[in-house]
Amino acid sequence: LGLKSPVRLKKYRSYRGNMGLAAENILQRQFKAEAPCEKWVTDITEFRAGGQKLYLSPILDLFNGEIVAWETACRPTEELVKRMLNKGLESLAEGEKPLLHSDQGWHYRIKSYQSALADKGLVQSMSRKGNCLDNAVMENFFGHLKEEMYYRRDYRSVEELENAVNEYITYWNQKRIKL
Repeated sequence: LGLKSPVRLKKYRSYRGNMGLAAENILQRQFKAEAPCEKWVTDITEFRAGGQKLYLSPILDLFNGEIVAWETACRPTEELVKRMLNKGLESLAEGEKPLLHSDQGWHYRIKSYQSALADKGLVQSMSRKGNCLDNAVMENFFGHLKEEMYYRRDYRSVEELENAVNEYITYWNQKRIKL
């Protein structure tokens, strides 16, 4: 008879632990901030080099577009986001409590992340499910980063790529014109 049946693959999910509820979308695409450390956005992006992956997790301040903290790792783990968040929290002056907006990724819905924000008095905001425009400024940064530093270049190792990412973020913060 020649019958064939497609095999449906199980959807990959990288986290199976307890997750909290998604936070309300408080940012509501209001991407202008009146002062530093008033509104922050974050997300994770993926690169490939030398047959391996590298993940970047930054925090961007909506006041001036500065990347206030970032971390890289070969896997998109809870630890990656925790280290990035701790760097961001350490950069805050006394009394600064920015709104921190992200997508609904599992990294931002786990109890330890939500507790760390609450312990420091930060308000969490999340994009609507599947709506990248709710975090457009962060997605825009990733687009510039990849267009200006990553695409059309051949990085032979993750270490070489990681150095390039760090150099680019320094350039972004100190020299690149942002409108």
